Amino acid sequence: MINGTYLRRPTVLLTMVGFALLIVASTVAYVVLRPSPGDQPQLTLGGAQAADDTALGASGYTYQRSTSPDRTEIIDSTGEPVAIMTDGARTVQMYGPSRTFEEPQNTASKVESKYWVRLAPRPYHAGAEKEEWFTDWLSAARHDRSPDVLAIAMEYIEGAPVKKDNQGQQYSGDASFGPLDPLDPDGRAEKSDFYDYLGLTWTFLDGKAVVPEPERLLALDCSGYLRMVYGHRLDFPLLGTNTPGEGLPRRAYAMAEFGPGVQLMPNSGHRARGLDRLLPGDLLFFNAGPVVDGHIEHSGIYLGIDDSGHHRFISSRAVADGPTMGDTGGESILDGAGYWAERWRTARRI
Repeated sequence: MINGTYLRRPTVLLTMVGFALLIVASTVAYVVLRPSPGDQPQLTLGGAQAADDTALGASGYTYQRSTSPDRTEIIDSTGEPVAIMTDGARTVQMYGPSRTFEEPQNTASKVESKYWVRLAPRPYHAGAEKEEWFTDWLSAARHDRSPDVLAIAMEYIEGAPVKKDNQGQQYSGDASFGPLDPLDPDGRAEKSDFYDYLGLTWTFLDGKAVVPEPERLLALDCSGYLRMVYGHRLDFPLLGTNTPGEGLPRRAYAMAEFGPGVQLMPNSGHRARGLDRLLPGDLLFFNAGPVVDGHIEHSGIYLGIDDSGHHRFISSRAVADGPTMGDTGGESILDGAGYWAERWRTARRI
């Protein structure tokens, strides 16, 4: 009988088996995607306080305060790190699925990272992890897999695919450094901003209006590259001038000296110290002029530790003709005795 009970029972049994298999499959997928506690970086940057200074939040998270710079580290109920928030900065370093960043055209080195660098809606302060604006944002950000600071930074390296919006406007893809000024053959003066890359006129928050130079279409100088990644793509406020204010200034020296966020180490005019203070997404500043001092002429973004154990960064430079994490025009590392390592002066977390 088609409707007999003796035919329905196998159907029920198969349904229960299928449901059980679905649960097992879901569990396996979760285990595969979930970061392994043993693979997590150690959160001991700066001066971490003792464990008895931690506080268990209502969400089940543990909040641990640390110094150099002052920050809060969130740890979940399983003991795994969730995020790092720095006092006075909007940048939040979150943990998620591991990714590998590479640029085989210009370096054999790769950076594997579980950091996802996001911008909170406002600067963090001690205790903000218990405020509604932050908890709402964190809840959404933990599951956000849209391009973050690091992924966007890689969208402008050599060979990066072109991306356009619904109006046909190109907003990412291989960027050049741009033509050099005849009065600046070394390319130290910033000339190609994000609006030049886009080919769009722009009016900034401080009222300055600009018109793109046609010969700089699809070009980004060192600070223009940072402004494209953080400003145009991630909506961090941008200034049209090099004065203090609520936004990222135009040139590298202004970003380093009085830009937003937190300066991670002083600019002494000599090689910076404090590699252990850096986290992926931090802005780096270099002296690239003929006189070796504290003046800043170059900027980049810290990526993390590469597969050779070096602290690697990405920047747009004239010799490499655009953004690169490679070693054309000097190794893109902060340790060792290379050109950029010796010229590194300070860093900022915005």
